[in-house]
Amino acid sequence: MNLQTINDINGNAEYVLLPVQVFDALKEQIEDELAGLEAWAEQEEDYVDFNPADYVDNPVALARLQAQIKQVDLARHMQVTQSYISKLEHADHVSDEALQKISAALLEMRKG
Repeated sequence: MNLQTINDINGNAEYVLLPVQVFDALKEQIEDELAGLEAWAEQEEDYVDFNPADYVDNPVALARLQAQIKQVDLARHMQVTQSYISKLEHADHVSDEALQKISAALLEMRKG
């Protein structure tokens, strides 16, 4: 069977002309494929933003991530080392005093 193509302005095949009998034979498959593409597109609309609170338990790490601030920048602002911030973020327990200092620093950084 010879199929005729219609090219775009760059000479690339853009459309294919099919005999009606071939189209009728393929119509159901084409409709199923299009329905699948539409369903996939609808799922993309159901995208849910990443929420760090769903994955991060440490309050220091969570506060920093929500503020969108890097460890190194927070450390520099607090005049401590980045490794100290990392240590706080990996601790099983963070003291209230440390948490208050971190929160105050993050608040200052967001304002400044």
